[in-house]
Amino acid sequence: MKWLVLIHVLSALIGIGPTFFGHVLLRNNQTLEQLRHSMKLAGRLDFFPKIGGTIAVISGILLISLNDYGPITQLWLVGSLVLYVLIQVVVIGFMAPAQKRLAQWVYDAANLNKVELPQEQRAILSRANSMYYVASGMGLVLFVFMIIKP
Repeated sequence: MKWLVLIHVLSALIGIGPTFFGHVLLRNNQTLEQLRHSMKLAGRLDFFPKIGGTIAVISGILLISLNDYGPITQLWLVGSLVLYVLIQVVVIGFMAPAQKRLAQWVYDAANLNKVELPQEQRAILSRANSMYYVASGMGLVLFVFMIIKP
């Protein structure tokens, strides 16, 4: 069972961990050239939540099924599931579309020689950055629930 706990913890860290780097990668005060590079790195990091998050959910279900953690209606279990779903909603529903709109402008051939983001794209970048903070905050609470099981 220790191996399953280890797999669960590591996959959760790998699955949610890249979210904590989003603030740095999509920060507002960078040049357009830096933003292009940061967006490429962010795109590469997107791989880890897909795999890690899936393994974390599967291993978490196995842990609950195979161990005696008590009723599934406990605050830390329900709270963890709700937070995980909310993180997915924020990332898939808000952050990803904002990043996609920003990337369309940033990588458009007509804009490759530009050196500054227009106001509309700055607003999109700011919104995506804010969503990273929301997802990271919920991720921290999720880890607290997993560790202290209130």
